[in-house]
Amino acid sequence: MALTGKQKRYLRKEAHDLKPIVQVGKFGVNENLITQVNDALEARELLKVTILQNCPEDKDEVAEQIARGAKADLVQLIGSTLVFYKESKENKQIDLPN
Repeated sequence: MALTGKQKRYLRKEAHDLKPIVQVGKFGVNENLITQVNDALEARELLKVTILQNCPEDKDEVAEQIARGAKADLVQLIGSTLVFYKESKENKQIDLPN
């Protein structure tokens, strides 16, 4: 599901005070990282990820790989911080505007 501009703005506002839970480091994006992101998105629906300086991959590439691997929507990429959204199957918390 592609997010509308209004939905992305709403999610950016909701994510503003969140602390990053997942960090992408020197090993880049791998299966373990994707599993962590999936688990966190199922529990929270909205997730902040930081890319550390020792990450060998480009931030746009990292964002694309995580979004594809976790089947999540990239809400924002600002600096080295990424925000992802994925509707939870069991634990729905965020009600998106139309």
